Amino acid sequence: MKVIDLHCDALWKLQQAKRGKVYKLPPLNFRDDPELDLNLHRLKKGSYQAQFFAVFIEPEIPSDEKWQHALEQIDLFHSEVLEKNPEMKHIRNWSDFNQLGEDEIGAVLTLEGADAFGNDLVKLRQLHREGVLSLGLTWNNANLCADGAGEPRGGGLTLLGKEVVKLNNEHQVFTDVSHASEKGFWDIIELADYPIASHSNVRALCDHPRNLYDSQIKAMFAKKGLIHVVFNPPFIKEESDHASITDLIRHIDYLCTLGGIHQIGFGSDFDGITRKVTDLENAAQYPNLINELLKHFTEDEVKGFAYRNLLTHLPK
Repeated sequence: MKVIDLHCDALWKLQQAKRGKVYKLPPLNFRDDPELDLNLHRLKKGSYQAQFFAVFIEPEIPSDEKWQHALEQIDLFHSEVLEKNPEMKHIRNWSDFNQLGEDEIGAVLTLEGADAFGNDLVKLRQLHREGVLSLGLTWNNANLCADGAGEPRGGGLTLLGKEVVKLNNEHQVFTDVSHASEKGFWDIIELADYPIASHSNVRALCDHPRNLYDSQIKAMFAKKGLIHVVFNPPFIKEESDHASITDLIRHIDYLCTLGGIHQIGFGSDFDGITRKVTDLENAAQYPNLINELLKHFTEDEVKGFAYRNLLTHLPK
């Protein structure tokens, strides 16, 4: 069964390795490097239809260097993911999903946090031209657009942040709520035509600031938004560095009870997490999750989680 995954940090890891900051390794090979949770070999074994690749800038990077860091990751997306691997096809527009061949894997650019462009909307428009199709205003910190989930102030969207959401709407780009503060979440829900949670779980099952309360989940579903569960154990099982596939499925089942059976998907966060779900440690192991889901849900429902729910909710 094909899968579409809405979040990974492979570009960040490729960049860090190229800069000599990950395990002091030489540059990584996206095709088959075992240091990558998500490489082409593992994408094929995992039966991927598409992977969304986040551009993520660490908050401690000086402000005047953040745009360069974003450009470096976008360059690696082209040079290491696409150009060296003809099986990977750049999804620049939502309609490109219709053109994917059976043996091709779609690659979608996303932005995790507006830090990359600061308050420069020209840069944002350039990212849209690069094919960025999903944008989260924050990571966990605060920036010029909004407060993130880890900012104690807990503020919502600034005037700039609201302008960014409006531009996302105009360009049919998802606005991602996964790292938003609670107040920021509600501001996004009010303004966004295409809200999505690319990698978040259920707060009622695991009380972590990165997870969503029932009221937020219901609001997402009411607005036709998608919630993609994340494979990070601390977001799955409270105060635990360990989680099983069964633990993860509890979150999927809970989302279904809130009416989201047709609005659930996956956002692994591979290469952005150090702790892993047992038997779901890398992209090649997706069939383990699919097979376990088939014990609890119909094949049609599992196809929805795996890829169909996303494809039926793409902006048109």
